Amino acid sequence: MKAVRTLSAIAALLAGTAAHAAPALPDTILFGAAYYDEYTPSPRAEQDAAMMKAAGVTVVRIAESTWSTLEPEPGKFDFTSIDRTLAAMHRNGIKVIVGTPTYALPTWLAKAHPNVLVVRKDGPARYGPRQNMDITDPDFRAAAERVIVALIDHVRDHPAVIGYQLDNETKAYGVASPRVQAAFQQSLRQRFGSTDALNKAFGLDYWSNRINRWEDFPDVTGTINASLGNAFAAYQRGLVTEYLGWQAGLVRAHAKPSQFLTQNFDLEWRGHSYGVQPEVNHWQAGKALDVAGVDIYHPAQGALTGAEIAFGGDLARSIRGGQNYLVIETQAQGFPQWTPYPGQLRLQAYSHLASGANMIAYWHWASTSAGLETYWKGLLSQDYAPNPVLAEAATIGADLKRLGKRLVNLKKDNQVALYVSNTALTSMDSFAFVTGDKLKYNDVVRRLYDALYRQNIEADIVSPDGAADLSRYKLVIVPALYAASDAELAKLNAYAKAGGHVLTTFKSGFADENTRVRASAQPGGLSQAAGVTYSQFTVPQGVTLAGDPYKASAANAVTEWQELLQPTTASVLARYEGGGWPGTPALTRNAFGKGEVEYMGFLPTPDLAEKILAEASDRAGVQHPALHWPLIQRSGTLTDGKRVHYILNYSATPTGAPLALPKAHDLLTGKAIGAGGTLDLAAWGVAVLAED
Repeated sequence: MKAVRTLSAIAALLAGTAAHAAPALPDTILFGAAYYDEYTPSPRAEQDAAMMKAAGVTVVRIAESTWSTLEPEPGKFDFTSIDRTLAAMHRNGIKVIVGTPTYALPTWLAKAHPNVLVVRKDGPARYGPRQNMDITDPDFRAAAERVIVALIDHVRDHPAVIGYQLDNETKAYGVASPRVQAAFQQSLRQRFGSTDALNKAFGLDYWSNRINRWEDFPDVTGTINASLGNAFAAYQRGLVTEYLGWQAGLVRAHAKPSQFLTQNFDLEWRGHSYGVQPEVNHWQAGKALDVAGVDIYHPAQGALTGAEIAFGGDLARSIRGGQNYLVIETQAQGFPQWTPYPGQLRLQAYSHLASGANMIAYWHWASTSAGLETYWKGLLSQDYAPNPVLAEAATIGADLKRLGKRLVNLKKDNQVALYVSNTALTSMDSFAFVTGDKLKYNDVVRRLYDALYRQNIEADIVSPDGAADLSRYKLVIVPALYAASDAELAKLNAYAKAGGHVLTTFKSGFADENTRVRASAQPGGLSQAAGVTYSQFTVPQGVTLAGDPYKASAANAVTEWQELLQPTTASVLARYEGGGWPGTPALTRNAFGKGEVEYMGFLPTPDLAEKILAEASDRAGVQHPALHWPLIQRSGTLTDGKRVHYILNYSATPTGAPLALPKAHDLLTGKAIGAGGTLDLAAWGVAVLAED
């Protein structure tokens, strides 16, 4: 088995996985949890399923974490827990998503084939943690294929099984073995043809890193060349795409055509879900799926803002071109600091639905009594007894039993897009030392996204690797597009020239797709459209915008980065004050064709970012509610053609929300709301308003 494939082979594999009959996707909102019969102190699937049914649970995910129980010896399978769970769930009307159990290795596999443990830049992994395997290793693939085929063949005809989850939060796990590096070298040889072309594209003459013969290609784990390092990072992302495509093809060959395939993608982790995932290209990997899934964890209690729920949902919805998605994991109780205040579980659930989720599932049903995640609690604690969190979940289940078929497949029609890029992410973060290792790509993304979110300007998240049509948006916001091809920049320019509005930030257009800095005035291929150039930049100290043009008061501050702009055809919207370059342009606007391009040469404070983006949105004609966080309004269109508005109170204080809406009624309570009326919301309250 040849587990490491070339990029052309990956593309061919994806083309094959896309050519299959469409399965049956959910026609109602699914509500559930992960369930592990293998973890329970004694067999209690029947009792748990009955409790789930009473709480309105309609789906569980099983099996993805328990390979060693399913296959205790090579080729010897024990389906006791699987069968017990399927039978109990089916008797209680609960559907099942079966996970392929390949992200946590059994001991016998690591013992028999130590080579399945991933070799990273710091050496081979040790057995114990999950996700410690080499997803390209032939012995791992052989064992994975055996267990996947055995599991799918065993469960495919069970009436409870509606779909499959491929692996779990898959990544390449830093794989850098000699075999993988040899395959990476071969991919570069196919791409560039000669070492001369490679050296020129990557600037390898620096510090004598030039490669004169392919046979001399070095170990890349120690490279100081960002172009080579980021090319390897992109190759590793491609390995994830290939691996999930391989699993997809394998599962489809054995599953029923009506059963769907998903994957629980996760976000960059900073103690909770945060930003664009640097280790996976979600848009490429998602092509092998029938429906995208996502895991979203977030701060709670007094730190609950809803921003992570909204960001994760907007990103997940973009993976397959605006298709609705599944929240495969989110928190019920979670960490001790995440135990939800009364009302927060409901608020969180409807926040997911407000972004277009077709499923909400908790990790997990019941807390474990052993293992690393003993204190990551599920809907139930270790006593498996009813509790306030389960009682609140039951209110959600009851609502969705009544409303699920009406709320499913919410369609969004946002007028703003936030443009993100895996290439820009890894490229910009390669040089984080320039600002003392503080400013990262996702910091810029979230600063701008959160500024939109807090003032109820909904945005799609689009990627050059996705299929988004920019022409449908009134405003495209481009955070720190540090590395991009000329063709990619030309598409952004063409969007503006045709009448679109673009707001681009600092560190955009600086380097090409190979992370080689353009030998031209910055911001490179964006210069003409933006009507501005610069050659100097610095880290601001005590710098503000002269005259506080956005009336930001104490928030009027330039943070993290400061480009010294020189307008060519652009008008100056704001100038720097303080520091060594007072009066230098900081923010510009340029008429370009039928549209406009704004260029922001600095990172604003959160409050200042809100004001800048509000002005840009108004100028682009973007319509949005007048509400401001902690009152959040997220809207869309139901399958019956009615407009629906989720009104969310992210506050411990009851409040009245003034609404600029026509007559509507709250689907949760049945209460009528007059045109332009005020809605009373409880602390952490929620309403789902359907226009009459």
